[in-house]
Amino acid sequence: MPAEFLPINRADMEARGWDEIDFLFISGDAYVDHPSFGHAIISRVLESAGYRVGMLAQPDITKDDDFLRFGRPRIGVMISGGVIDSMVNHYTASKKPRSEDSYSPGGKRGYRPDRCVTVYSNRVRHIFGDIPIVIGGVEASLRRFAHYDYWSDKVKKSIIFDSGADVISYGMGEHQTVELAKCLELGFIKDNIPGTCVVSDKPRKGAVILPSYEEVVSSKEAYAKAALIEYEEQDPIRGHVLCQKHGDKYVIQNVPTMPLTRRELDRVYSLPYTREYHPSYEPMGGIPALTEVKFSITSSRGCFGSCSFCALTMHQGRIVQSRSEASIINEAKNLTYEPDFKGYIHDVGGPTANFRYPACDKQLKTGTCRGKECLFPAPCKNINADESEYLDLLRKLRTLPGVKKVFVRSGIRYDYMMADKSDEFFRELCAHHVSGQLKVAPEHISDNVLKYMGKPGRDVFERFTDKYYKICRDAGKEQYLVCYLMSSHPGSTLNDAIILAQYLKKMHMRPQQVQDFYPTPGTLATAMFYTGLDPRTMKKVYVAKSREEKAMQRALLQYTRPENYELVRKALIKAGREDLIGTGPDCLIREKYERRNFNANTGRKKSFGKDKGGSGKRGARPPREGHKAGSRGNTRRK
Repeated sequence: MPAEFLPINRADMEARGWDEIDFLFISGDAYVDHPSFGHAIISRVLESAGYRVGMLAQPDITKDDDFLRFGRPRIGVMISGGVIDSMVNHYTASKKPRSEDSYSPGGKRGYRPDRCVTVYSNRVRHIFGDIPIVIGGVEASLRRFAHYDYWSDKVKKSIIFDSGADVISYGMGEHQTVELAKCLELGFIKDNIPGTCVVSDKPRKGAVILPSYEEVVSSKEAYAKAALIEYEEQDPIRGHVLCQKHGDKYVIQNVPTMPLTRRELDRVYSLPYTREYHPSYEPMGGIPALTEVKFSITSSRGCFGSCSFCALTMHQGRIVQSRSEASIINEAKNLTYEPDFKGYIHDVGGPTANFRYPACDKQLKTGTCRGKECLFPAPCKNINADESEYLDLLRKLRTLPGVKKVFVRSGIRYDYMMADKSDEFFRELCAHHVSGQLKVAPEHISDNVLKYMGKPGRDVFERFTDKYYKICRDAGKEQYLVCYLMSSHPGSTLNDAIILAQYLKKMHMRPQQVQDFYPTPGTLATAMFYTGLDPRTMKKVYVAKSREEKAMQRALLQYTRPENYELVRKALIKAGREDLIGTGPDCLIREKYERRNFNANTGRKKSFGKDKGGSGKRGARPPREGHKAGSRGNTRRK
């Protein structure tokens, strides 16, 4: 029997013979019933536990009737902001409104409000009164403590206060969702469920006490200390209950929930998803975000990479979980029956594609190491750098009937690849699973910046790059690297940005897009940005905050673009690096007075008319190298 969408209105509910729903599930994203979307997973998990769920996607906050389309839910309301934080979804790192929302009908903006979890929760409280409200997903999960809010440039309270919700379900949510549902059905809120936060009138006995909201507002040192404790206690085995005072109330964070076992994870991904967006969106142009993931397979969760700017540690955790080979192969076989499947599996991966199991054997026994990282500053001696299981999985997938190609488009952790004593995975990845460009994330090249990022040193990336191009040549493949690069990360000075620009010039690499550092709630790097302190050492860290300097750092990474000339020149002068302005082989840009006669992209004289081999087009630009629309750091090395 084909899978059915969950009800989206009263007519759907009544067609199932229901007179009411148990839970109203509100999502900031459009309703896409695909396991790449958190609302699809949690609603199906609730359904599999025997609950009747009504889906309310992107409700109109000006209309009470939109929230009342199912009537009052029997048990409670669950709210998620969507796959991406609504503020990140709406604004760029420079706080400019984005023109599109790929998680909304037709890719158009305006279907959800800013801070949608808080707004939705307050509307529910206004309409339904004292009904139990559970908030979850990335937006709620990363705001569970007092946090720096980049968009208002203020430290805000835990979202549980601003939203008026009863419970925060943080992390991935499957375990605690079912336990919460059972308790709520019995008419009470259990306050010690792992993976949840609640409000209490007094601190929990034995809990680790964080600096209070009032303290972190008034003291940046207190904020940095709180951020480190929150980070270090994010472990389901060795972590403790955390308690943070807000006025006369306390936010209690119970310990994180244990990662799903392989069997549990297999079950989650075997639930009856339609793998489509709801047909009601078809006249509006569908949901663009589904296109990239529809024929992708999630093989793992969690990441022990622990980059300081990444929220994965605080959301999915450092202990990697993965699905069984049989589960993934079964999903791949089902893809081949889809009418629009063309034979290409776009991705098999997760947060980091080549992570399939915990970093070492002890993580599931005693937890992750406190105060240590698995890969930084170098791979731990206990790390199990073995990609043979992932390689065996890819081999089996690419031989399935109906499958032409299996690509790996999730990020690859290259320092882990370099730690693998066997080159077998590296060679087969390049030979069979790269679609012309492999995504990697060096993020920067200056060791000064990399230490604040928690990323491997420059030498590791250079060894990886040399090896990648050699393997590609040996395989007869002309393939490139898509390098994700970041400007203005805490610790990055103009001189660091210049070091990166010089490296790009030396390697003939031209990033088409660069990500300016984006301070999002819940990360160590955001704590650095706000406080000017590294929480791990409590030492001062340089932070580029002015709009001008951030623009200069970003322009330096794309120094060949004519529109960036003035910013690059200003940056070089400010940094005392006028030696990089001129015609020498190491110069980034030419002298200002020569600019009219030279193309900043090529370093050659511009053609102002038809002459030998000329195009006749004034200042014609050469083709972009290694370019692919929509990618963040496409590069080509000659």
